[in-house]
Amino acid sequence: MKQQHSGQTRGRVVVIGAGIGGLAAAVRLAHAGLDVTVVETRSGPGGKMRTVPSAAGPIDAGPTVLTMRHVFDDLFTAAGTQLEDHLHLTAQPILARHWWPDGSTLDLHADPIATEAAIGSFAGARAAAEFRRFHHRTAQLFTAFDAPMMQAPSPRAAALLGAALRTPAIWPTLLPGMTLARSLALGFQDPRLRQLFGRYATYVGGSPYRAPAVLGLIWQAEARGVWAVQGGMHRLATALSDLARAGGARLRFGVGALRLRQNWGRITEVQLTDGTSLPCDCVVFNGDPAALAEGLLGQVARPAVTQNAVAPRSLSAWVWAFAATASGPDLIHHNVFFGKDPRQEFGPIAQGQRPADPTLYVCAQDRHDPTAATPSGPERFEIIMNAPAKSQPAPHEDQECHTLTFTQLARFGLQFSPTAPISALTPPAEFAKMFPASQGALYGRSPNSPLAALQRPGPRTSVAGLYLAGGGAHPGAGVPMAARSGQHAAAAIMHDLSFR
Repeated sequence: MKQQHSGQTRGRVVVIGAGIGGLAAAVRLAHAGLDVTVVETRSGPGGKMRTVPSAAGPIDAGPTVLTMRHVFDDLFTAAGTQLEDHLHLTAQPILARHWWPDGSTLDLHADPIATEAAIGSFAGARAAAEFRRFHHRTAQLFTAFDAPMMQAPSPRAAALLGAALRTPAIWPTLLPGMTLARSLALGFQDPRLRQLFGRYATYVGGSPYRAPAVLGLIWQAEARGVWAVQGGMHRLATALSDLARAGGARLRFGVGALRLRQNWGRITEVQLTDGTSLPCDCVVFNGDPAALAEGLLGQVARPAVTQNAVAPRSLSAWVWAFAATASGPDLIHHNVFFGKDPRQEFGPIAQGQRPADPTLYVCAQDRHDPTAATPSGPERFEIIMNAPAKSQPAPHEDQECHTLTFTQLARFGLQFSPTAPISALTPPAEFAKMFPASQGALYGRSPNSPLAALQRPGPRTSVAGLYLAGGGAHPGAGVPMAARSGQHAAAAIMHDLSFR
């Protein structure tokens, strides 16, 4: 219910950016009775959850993996409805299919017992036992840190220490200098399994050779279920924007925020790029927090975050999105084609260069239903190759990326007809243009340090009335984490307004 303050409507919130974090905040605030307006420079919702057109229909060109479904079940419940009434999700019995240059393949299953058996067939009984221990240890990590880290609005070192002290089995993972790669080297004899589980650091924009071992818990997010969204991931963004409107929120596309104004030390107005202004009590910024530090919303917002909260930057990617007919390996929805040596991927990236031997992720968007027949004719594909964050393209970068990507896949026998055109590529420098101040980084601040999770900005900023949501804010990158950040921002606003 809207409250009154100084004779004016109280609870007026402007959400800047219609990414998943901003939409999640808008849904919760609107259905709680606040006056919400969302402004977005693009022509529709989604932010990085974007699509590009093709002859086969809109192709996802952003996130493709949906995990932690309960986060979205909770979000729809908070709006008085059920997720099933708005979206059709298909659980994936096979989480991902993996290929190596030596010809070996491995499926990871939603059933951990099936995964253990598959690993036993793939690499022997010892490897199966190693996986069983890894799965158990990461489950303990996930349980220990879920409440004090992922669910807490602002994690505290003391709470994390307490969680660790209560679970002695995870102590080796938390030792100083224990990177994910080192932890996996101690846990798995087979280098292919080290490479596979090390890849989870890239889910949040990190390198397994630099990210802390605790990021192994990301496996648990996937092991507890992966879903495909019928119609593509972008349908989730559209469903959330519709849900926000149903709660009374106004969504304005094609207009952005130019600067913030304050009065008596508090944000009171958002000036827009179309020359109009929106008076407000609070603002949720759903963009890269680095944009605030760089003054892109005016001097008022500069103190909102520190440089340490937004730098160094995470990984970026070269992303292909195109329609074609595929031949070769038996693809499923999520597929990974590994290079021979992960050091030849992450070593050059750390130096700001293109990987010499990349791992390539291939999403076959139209194979989301495991019970359906293989599509005939052109399908929609998204291919992702890890890249360093950068704002300027290198000479001939696009063509060199094309050659590297499709030559690498051809070694596995995977061919596309027609071959993807250069225009189907989004390079890091293009992401830098799309998302101001990001430098092309797709995951905000880099996770490659033991304290990265505590240095990321929380929902509240040092500027009164200004709040953060999105992958650059706590609890970090990933679709469910961005939605959780919107929940934290909405809760902080409702709490703070109630005490004004």
